[in-house]
Amino acid sequence: MKLNLRFLALPLVLAALAPVLSAREPAAVSQLPPNARVAIIGDSITEQKQYSRYIEAYLLACLGRQDIKVFQFGWSGETAGGFAQRAINDLAVFNPTVATLCYGMNDGRYVPFADTIGADYEKNMRLVLARLQELGVKNVVVGSPGAVDTKFFARPGATPAQYNDNLAHLRDIDQKLALEAKYAFANVHDNMVSVMAKAKAGLGDDYDVCGRDGVHPNANGQLLMAQSFLKGLGVSGDIGEITVDLKGAGSAIGGHKVLGGKDGTVELESATWPFCFDGNPVGSGSTRSILPYTSFNQDLNRLILKVKNLDAPKAKVTWGTESKEFTKEQLTAGINLPAEFAKTPFDAAFQGLLSALGAKQGYETPMIKGLITNFRNFAEDIKNDAEFAAAISTLKQKMLAKQEKLDAQVRSKLVPVKHTLKVEPVL
Repeated sequence: MKLNLRFLALPLVLAALAPVLSAREPAAVSQLPPNARVAIIGDSITEQKQYSRYIEAYLLACLGRQDIKVFQFGWSGETAGGFAQRAINDLAVFNPTVATLCYGMNDGRYVPFADTIGADYEKNMRLVLARLQELGVKNVVVGSPGAVDTKFFARPGATPAQYNDNLAHLRDIDQKLALEAKYAFANVHDNMVSVMAKAKAGLGDDYDVCGRDGVHPNANGQLLMAQSFLKGLGVSGDIGEITVDLKGAGSAIGGHKVLGGKDGTVELESATWPFCFDGNPVGSGSTRSILPYTSFNQDLNRLILKVKNLDAPKAKVTWGTESKEFTKEQLTAGINLPAEFAKTPFDAAFQGLLSALGAKQGYETPMIKGLITNFRNFAEDIKNDAEFAAAISTLKQKMLAKQEKLDAQVRSKLVPVKHTLKVEPVL
C-alpha cells in the first residue's frame, strides 16, 4: 500500500491503521534465499499433510525453485510449548534455514479467551522463536492459528464464535511477536474466517471450511492455509506470461518456451506450472470449490495470456481440451489461464507431484515422531558411549537416505509440460 506524503501529517491516523494493515498485508520480501531449507511446523492440522503439500508443490513447480528442500514437522495435539521442548532435537535432523509456524488451535484450550491463555501462549511462542534463533533459522513466518467452523465446531467449553474470538486474540499475539522480531506474519485466521463467511453464503451453511469436526480443514480450508503461508513467504504469484500474435510469432516468459506454431496457435513447453485444482465445484474435499470465494488465483497463480492483433470483437481460446470465448478487450489486457479454465494441460502432472509429495511427507511424520524425537531421551548415552552414538548416527543417516530418495522421486515428477494454445477470431 502506497501512502501520499501529505498523510504524514496524520500520525495518529496512521498509528491507528498500522495494526490493521500489518495484519492483512503479509511481508512482500521473499523469505526464500538460495538453497532454502523450509521446515513446516505445527500441530495436527499440519500433520494432515495437506497445506504442507500444497506449499511444497507450489515452491517446486509453480515458483520453479528446485533448489528448495521442504520437511514437514506436524504433530497431532501439539501446543507451542510442546514444540519448544522438541525443537532443537527434531529440527537438527533437517537443519532448516526457513520455518513456518502454525500453533494456537490447541493452545486456546477450546474455551473462551482468558488472559492466562494469552500469557501462556505468548511465553511459549517466545520460547519457540528463541529455539529457532539457537538453530540459526533466520527466515521465519509466524503464522496465526486458523479458525473453527461456524457450524460444525461443537465443544462443550465454547461456541464457535467464542473460540474464533479466542483464536483472534492468539493471532494478535503472533502478529505482535512477528513485528517485534522483524519476521514475516501469515494471517491464517482472518483469511479463513472471511472466506468461510462468503463460501457458506454461496454454498450453504453445511459447506464446511474448517472440517466436519469443526477444527481440521479439508482440502478447501487447507488451500486457504497454504495461500496465507505462501504470501507470508513473499512469493510474487507470477507464473508466467504467454503472448499470441495473430499476425506474427508468439512469445513467452517466466519458465515457458515457444516451440512453434502459426495462425494463432502457439506450441509451448513449460518448466514452471500453474497451481492446479481438482474438479469438484461444490464439495469441501475439493480445492476448486473454494476458488470463487478466495483470491488465490489473483494472488498466487497468474499465468497470463495476451493476444495481439485480434481484428474481431472476440475470440475462442482453446487450451488443452477446453475452449472459452473472450472479448478483444479481455485478451488485449490479458486473461489469467488458471482462473478461467477448469481443466488444464498440467492437471495430470500436478496430481502426480502431489501424490509423490504425499509419500515423502508421509514418511517424514513417523521418522520424526517414531524415532528422531526419542533420541533426546538418550542424550547421556550418546554423550558417554561412542558405540551407542555411532549406532544412533547410523540410524539417523539411514532414515535421511530414505527421505532423500523419496525427495528425489518428487523431483523426478518436475518435467516440462508441452501444451498448445489456439486463438480463433469469432466474427
